This record gives sequence, structure tokens and C-alpha cells, in this order.
Amino acid sequence: MKYALLIYGDEAAQAEATPEQQAQVMKEYMDFSASIAETGQHLGGEALDATATATTVRVRDGETLTTDGPFAETHEALGGFYLIEAADLDEAIAIASRLPGSWYGSVEVRPVWDWESNQPPS
Repeated sequence: MKYALLIYGDEAAQAEATPEQQAQVMKEYMDFSASIAETGQHLGGEALDATATATTVRVRDGETLTTDGPFAETHEALGGFYLIEAADLDEAIAIASRLPGSWYGSVEVRPVWDWESNQPPS
């Protein structure tokens, strides 16, 4: 079953990190990525730019409205995601607990729809 691991963190704290601390976190992410690639569980993922670069789009009554910034103001911002393969939620949680983002912020684990069967995750 596919799961999205949505990584949330404090952008202000990340910006205040020293170059050495940033390099250490990047190494931890690279090690994590390599470990799930070796097991065939890594299906994809990306890091996202800062929320200051976001644009929120809404369409109301046929009119496109845009707002600078993220959809919601929060302390922790979505910073990236992994798409993984796991046998079940317990395995997905175990994988998420190894993700560096879970040590500094939080990781939301969410099942992904199987569009081929047109069924929601079970």
C-alpha cells in the first residue's frame, strides 16, 4: 500500500541552524532516503521551497483568486514529502519514525488512494 509521509517543521528554526547543523540534517535525510531505496519502499518525494514562496489559488464563481503565502498560517510548515510503499499503517509509521523530520518537527502519515481500483485506502 502507498503512503505519503508529509514532513512539517519550524522554518524559523531551520533558518537559524548553522551550516554544520544543516549539513548534518541533510546527511540524515540522504541516509534515510538510501535506506528506503535499498528496500524498494521509496517511490518518490521532494523537498519544498519556503512558505514565503507559496501562492494559494482559489476559484470562486469562475474567478481565480490568488493570495501570496501558504493556505494556513501555522507554526510548522509543510517542507516536503516522501511517497513510500508499506505493508500496512504500522510499517508506514515505523518508517516515518526513522525520518529526520520526525525528530525535529512532525510527520503526517497518510494512505494514498489506489486510482486503478478507484477505491479509497483501506
